[in-house]
Order: sequence, then structure tokens, then C-alpha cells
Amino acid sequence: MESVQFRDIPEAGIDRALSLAYLVFHETPEEEKRKHHHDLLLDCTRIGAYENGELVGLLAAFPFTVSVPGGELPCPCLTFVSVAPTHRRRGVLSGLIGELFARAAADGAPIAALWASEDAIYGRFGFGPATRGHTVEIDSRRPLALRIAPDDRPLRLVDPADAPALLGPYYDRTRADRAGRIARTEAWWREEWLVTEDEEDDALSPPRVVVLGDPAGPVAGYAIYRTRTRDDAPGLVRLDELEADTPAAQAALWRYLASIDLTGLVRAWGRPVDDPLHLFAGDRDQVRVTGEFPALWVRLVDVRAALEARSWAAPVDVVLDVRDDRVPANRGRHRLTASPDGCTYTPTGDPADLTLDVRDLAACYLGGTGAGAVLGAGLATEHTPGTAAALDAALRTPRLPHTVDEF
Repeated sequence: MESVQFRDIPEAGIDRALSLAYLVFHETPEEEKRKHHHDLLLDCTRIGAYENGELVGLLAAFPFTVSVPGGELPCPCLTFVSVAPTHRRRGVLSGLIGELFARAAADGAPIAALWASEDAIYGRFGFGPATRGHTVEIDSRRPLALRIAPDDRPLRLVDPADAPALLGPYYDRTRADRAGRIARTEAWWREEWLVTEDEEDDALSPPRVVVLGDPAGPVAGYAIYRTRTRDDAPGLVRLDELEADTPAAQAALWRYLASIDLTGLVRAWGRPVDDPLHLFAGDRDQVRVTGEFPALWVRLVDVRAALEARSWAAPVDVVLDVRDDRVPANRGRHRLTASPDGCTYTPTGDPADLTLDVRDLAACYLGGTGAGAVLGAGLATEHTPGTAAALDAALRTPRLPHTVDEF
């Protein structure tokens, strides 16, 4: 590591950085996709690991803002994390992430986040899976059975070119309903959500956007989806995102998706674990959860600032002993005193009520994982009975955290 230096990658070095990333991830993208990646990196923090002037490691971070219970926080979101195969297991990744943590602390960003390409890697750096997603499939060869009446307001298809202006304000209003959601720019809408061709499946149609609500009134919900037909299989509706104000509005959008002609399957990737569809579907053999996965991984770079920035559902007064091998300032015993009126988190010499790792505290932070579940898995030690239950009551959120913005 003495021969490796960590510094910014200049704009002139982006193409070299992408070549390293493609080498590591075994990719050979076409020119249009490479240009898209280049444009993404222009807006990112870019940290390089250099040895003798040669780039041997890369870490980029989007300067996102992420919703947390009761508010939002600046949150560098890691992407394009790559280490040359000649420099694995030499501390390059540790150095890159350490540099990112130092910059986040200096910039006043108490949390960081990522989507993990390999789960086993990032837990050791203190990241915990803070949101989870379901893959849901609907057999749409017959009408969708529902236990509630769908909203009867009109549905209309919207030109994707007009969607950011129409959907953006609606999405911004709904971000506060669930933690873990990034603030989307118009460029992010156009370049990530509404691109004409899907990079994972070029047989899919361009994006379709359906909106619920009278054109003269407010948006009550929307869905973004793509379709695909084949001679040897039922036509597919792939749902990318669905947002709605009420269960009835959501039911109207699901019914629409399940009734598209020449299709027989709706597949929705990354739905919330507490999606109301699971309860109001009239036939759970028709609506099936086919997979569950960890989605957004969160790291508490500054535990005190992160805890004091979120809201709390119930009073709690406990001493946490937090283990953190990467950020010494987070380590040790602190008294957490929180209520719906606010929170303090201060060092203390008092005995600990609960001992846990920073990665597990991060998993609990947005309300998606319970401290009781961490305790039950043998990953925490409860010195004072009832501490985990009290912490869970305080951390609870009305809706589970969720995001579909992969990066």
C-alpha cells in the first residue's frame, strides 16, 4: 500500500477509468453505452488508486440526496467500484472506501449507500442491507382478481418525453412516504428511467407511461413499464415502477397492466416488501412473490449525525456500544435519547444496554430491519432485557423503506 496513492481522477482520465471498470466486470459496451457511462462519471466524485502513475483502482460516488425517516440527507452513493485483477487483496479497496468516508465526513454527509454486486464484500466495510425488494409475477391470462374496487378515475398514456415534468413533482411528494429514495433530477429521469432501449433486454419495447387521474386534476398514480411478445411464450409486461396515492389507485394500475392485450405475464422487479397488492389480490396463486433480495445498502459514516437527523416514533433512552473497525469516531458507548421531539447521541461511560456492529445499526437505520431481528440472529448482545424491543418501537416507520433506483 505504500506505493499506492489515492487522488481525484480528472475528467481527462474518465475513459481510462471506464476501461478498468469494463475489465473488472467483463464488459464490452457499445459506444452509445460507453458515452452514457462517461456522462454519468462527469457528475460523480471520482477517486482513483494509482501506482507509479497507473490507475489500479476506481471508486465513483453520485452526489445524491436520500430520504430518511422524517427528512433527507446528502448521501454519496457508490458505483463503478473496481480494482485491477493484478492488485486484489492489497488493500486498494480499503483505501478507496476509506478515502470516500473521509470526504463524506468532511462534506457533512453522515451516510453513504450502494447496491452490492457481491454481498460478501461490503459488510466488512460497515454497509448493511437497509431496504429489501420483492420480485412479483402476475398470471394475466385471466382477469386480475381483486378484493377492493379499483379507482375509477381515467387512465391515460403519456409521452415519455413529457413524463419528467409531469411525474417528477408527484414523485418528489411521495419520497417522504418511504425512506431510502433518491431525489431524481430531470437528467436522471431521462437517462435512467425513460431511455428508449433497455440495456438488459433489447427485445423489450420503449418505456410506456400510464397515469391515473383526470388531465385537468392532480396525478393520482402512475406506472412505467415495457412489453415484449414472443411466439413461444406469453407476452410479457415488465413493470419498472408503480406509485399511487391509495390502494384503490394502485389497484386500478395493476388491473390495467394485467389486461394489456397479447400479454400473459406481468413481472415487477423491486416491489416493496409491504406492497398492499399482497393483501388486496383476490387470488395469491395468481399473484406470486418469486424472489426477495437486499437492495440499498447503507453505511453510517457519522453515527451521531445520522441518528440525530432522523425522526423517532417513540421515546427511547439506551446506551449503545457500537463496533466499527473502519471509522474510530463511531466506536464505543453512546447514550441514545430519542423521542418524537428529537434525539441526542452522546459518549458515555455508563454500562451498555446493547452491543452491535455498525453494519447492523445501518441495516436498522431506515426502519427496514429490526434490532430484535439482529438480536435474534445472534449478531447483537442485549445486556439489559427489553432494549432491542424499545429501540424497535422508536425506529418504526409507517411504511418500510424501499427504492428501485439502482446505480
